[in-house]
Amino acid sequence: FISRNQTVVVEYCHDNDTDMFQIGRSTESPIDFVVTDTPGASQESDDSCSAPSTISRFACRIVCDRNPPYTARIYAAGFDSSKNIFLGEKATKWKNPDGHMDGLTTNGVLVMHPVGFPEEPKQGLWREISVCGDVYALRETRSGPIRGQLAQGESSALQDGSLVDLCGATLLWRTADGLLKAPTLRHLDALRLELNAARPQCPVGLSTLAFPSLPRSHSLEERQPWAYLSCGHVHGRHDWGQRPEGHRERSEGPGGRRECPLCRSLGPYVPLWLGAEPGFYTDAGAPTHAFVPCGHVCSENTARYWAVTPLPHGTHAFRPTCPFCSAPLSGGPGVTRLIFQGPID
Repeated sequence: FISRNQTVVVEYCHDNDTDMFQIGRSTESPIDFVVTDTPGASQESDDSCSAPSTISRFACRIVCDRNPPYTARIYAAGFDSSKNIFLGEKATKWKNPDGHMDGLTTNGVLVMHPVGFPEEPKQGLWREISVCGDVYALRETRSGPIRGQLAQGESSALQDGSLVDLCGATLLWRTADGLLKAPTLRHLDALRLELNAARPQCPVGLSTLAFPSLPRSHSLEERQPWAYLSCGHVHGRHDWGQRPEGHRERSEGPGGRRECPLCRSLGPYVPLWLGAEPGFYTDAGAPTHAFVPCGHVCSENTARYWAVTPLPHGTHAFRPTCPFCSAPLSGGPGVTRLIFQGPID
């Protein structure tokens, strides 16, 4: 560890039984996976570009065993080009009773290990990982000067479904065995085709709706399904239910509050997008639920898991987030069951 007033040298040796991978914001050669901040979809892009990044340049490192069961352990901070670990002036550092130095990065590396992922996942506790890989309870605030209590008996070993938060980006760890149980892109596309084959219709315009192919799921198309997220009724894009002139600013556009023609409920009216990242799915079920307010669609089990999984937000808050776009969820449960109308012929 190196600081302005003190240098502590801890020797690290090559290990032929493990491989180390480093993650961080830096584009220097020691970083294997470069990550950038992922602001929520509800934030303005101009604001997110001007805000300084809170992700460390050398955020963390993962050390993987080369032999079965191929355990992967996470450690805070990473080595720079000069093979040093540098902790900032505000970073918390200490000497353990056995004499070895340890510390936390300024904004921390947080980890959550779920139980029963992916079949029957339940959230674990969020913990903080030290430079030496010890596990601690969270600090009072993200960059607080006092570390949390040592979590006795807990491990920094990653497991299928573990979440790693770098204060600006949250990573999902999937194992090879876990991905074998996850749906593939081909399977997700087959579910899309099956949904389109049912010929869902817009109750107002009576036009047939169709989800676009996954690679093109970023631009609106003419037959794109839209939904009233307060009730789940699926429509095509139309202007029915606009509020009076005085309320037009709130009611127009994606996410604006509109009145559903079928049940008269008021709520966000947004286009629907099929979630196209298989690793986020907890099962291969049909796409029946949408996240609120972004409109990403996935299976019921997947939607309900992420809707009750709070991710770090800001200095000390936690909130459920859409895994596909990082938009904070709202509207109570954060998900809605979609109601499609079949063809009337």
